[in-house]
Amino acid sequence: MATSQQGGGSAARSKTAAKSAPKAPLKAPQKAQRKTRAGGGAKGRSAVTRAAERKEHPVERLAERAKAEDRALLIKLYEDMLLIRRFEEKAGQMYGMGLIGGFCHLYIGQEAVVVGMQSALADASDAVVTSYRDHGHMLATGMEAKGVMAELTGRRGGYSKGKGGSMHMFSRERKFFGGHGIVGAQVPIGTGVAFAMKYLEEPGLCVTYLGDGAVNQGQVYESFNMAALWKIPVIYVIENNKYGMGTATARAAANSQELYHRGQAYGIPGLQVDGMDVLAVRHAGQEVIEQVRAGKGPYIMEMQTYRYRGHSMSDPAKYRSKEEVQRMRSEHDPIDRLRQMLLQEGHADEAALKEIDKRVKEIVTDAAEFAQNSPEPDPSELWTDVYTAAE
Repeated sequence: MATSQQGGGSAARSKTAAKSAPKAPLKAPQKAQRKTRAGGGAKGRSAVTRAAERKEHPVERLAERAKAEDRALLIKLYEDMLLIRRFEEKAGQMYGMGLIGGFCHLYIGQEAVVVGMQSALADASDAVVTSYRDHGHMLATGMEAKGVMAELTGRRGGYSKGKGGSMHMFSRERKFFGGHGIVGAQVPIGTGVAFAMKYLEEPGLCVTYLGDGAVNQGQVYESFNMAALWKIPVIYVIENNKYGMGTATARAAANSQELYHRGQAYGIPGLQVDGMDVLAVRHAGQEVIEQVRAGKGPYIMEMQTYRYRGHSMSDPAKYRSKEEVQRMRSEHDPIDRLRQMLLQEGHADEAALKEIDKRVKEIVTDAAEFAQNSPEPDPSELWTDVYTAAE
């Protein structure tokens, strides 16, 4: 599995207890963990580092992981990522035309994270909560492109009846609970959703996504504390796309190369995953989900990924070079990686992939037309959904 692992510790443990601290889930050797903290050890290094040392091509790694999957799943992963990419490209185009107002944060480049994680969630009772960069998460959970695009344009056919816009969409049917505009605010919400599942003795867990820019928020650590204390079934997925708005993560977060360690003080284990490799995400997700379902409490997954566009549509992204972005696109693009592997291993030919692209473009075109033709909300909608009815 393409990950770097660590075990948690508690500041409250005695020195004696610390010497016999239990091993972290996923069976990471303690010796390797110590070497990770000191900067060495093959088991402790990230997948990206180990692959670079072996000079192994990303497509070769993908092909090796693909041996454990059937062709239908591989094609679906490709199509799901492509749908998010084409949808976001269209959303950016419509924003430029003035058809989408307010904030609009695109997910282009990060598609493998949510598609890989969703493919690992086999239980329909599992919930998802995320931040304002949320269009991809909506599509990956099965929400219809038409409803998402209509909400972006503020139309009645949107998931929030045109009142939520880009950052505030929900689907109880798909157990998608936002879309939240405040940095880090989704973390206590996701923790609360998972707590409710445990308290009510319901099945399922909650995958709570946050960005690298949110990891220094106080409410995040309050959530970590409660989740660890009560063994809440929540997975915190840090989407480390290297920039929090216009600030490089290295300039804003201490020990920025190992954000998955952020739960150590609470005994929350974590691992680091190549978030540009959809199968690496899927396989890591499957193992972590198994741990959380077994009642072992929360887990932190740091996805090393990259966004190609600015923080939002209004961000020209002058804080990084065009060469940097182009290098990431050409060397690490998750969709291109999977596409090359599908062709190389004979899972699909050019004609089949072109047909998928055609089908995806039709879905996105239909969504855009639906959004533009859907009526705007009636003014009376200002007074609906403000309070919930008392029972």
